[in-house]
Amino acid sequence: MGTVRCKSYAKINLTLKITGEEKGYHTLDSVVASVDLYDLIVLKSRRDKLVSVTMHGCGSESIPFENNNAVRAAENFINEFGTCGADITVYKNIPMGLGLGGSSADSAGVLNGLARLYKINDTVKLKLLADGVGSDTRYMLGGGYARLFGRGDIVKRIESNLRLDILLLAPNGTVSTAECYKRFNAPFSNDCNGAEQAVANGDKSALAGCVCNDLTAPASILCKDVQTAIDELKEFDPLAVNMTGSGSGVYAIFENPEFCAYAKSRYRGKFRAIQVNTILPTPKNLNY
Repeated sequence: MGTVRCKSYAKINLTLKITGEEKGYHTLDSVVASVDLYDLIVLKSRRDKLVSVTMHGCGSESIPFENNNAVRAAENFINEFGTCGADITVYKNIPMGLGLGGSSADSAGVLNGLARLYKINDTVKLKLLADGVGSDTRYMLGGGYARLFGRGDIVKRIESNLRLDILLLAPNGTVSTAECYKRFNAPFSNDCNGAEQAVANGDKSALAGCVCNDLTAPASILCKDVQTAIDELKEFDPLAVNMTGSGSGVYAIFENPEFCAYAKSRYRGKFRAIQVNTILPTPKNLNY
């Protein structure tokens, strides 16, 4: 019986622009980055075709089995490749409901882990399986810096060694993603070119002038904690403050790790503060 352990990293949206609507869904243009906040996924092979998924941490124990995308990812993988099943344990460290992509990270981690467990190297089919589980799961297979289009399923990797030092606040309130998109009523826009170029050039200051999120306004209406977190982080005069995903997570980018650590040590607000930095994927995970 084989065992595989893998880390699946959270992401932040450096930009998130709504570009239109297609088949009842909003389309987007978003520059994203992986951060060193991860869930640990342990997979053990079985001799039959069954799948078990056990969740630990961050309130994930309450996720119904039938609504767990990690379960869907595993079952779809086994059906596609005809492998045996697996006993999967997800040790969650990515807080839920903050826009950090934790569910997609778990799905991608399960797909990557099963591919390692059963020595499957068909990345084309892996990407298609990822698309069937969640809109940004394909990106999560590889992580790193990228620009996402459409529903997040079109991925353009951005080559960069840029390190960003980030203080993330985890508001107590949550935001309904569906309701947040529904309340978006600003003109459609598409201007993430500057952010992509800044990341590619490793220009932290230029990137700071480009960060944005079209969903901040509706998220702030649905969850007052979002605006509170934004205001609290701005007091530390960081390079930039932004919301990730549809909220409710809010982060600040600082000039260096020392300034970031200082802000964390001096933060006296009511939210959990987490210091993270961007992380680049290893070559074996580049499955775009």
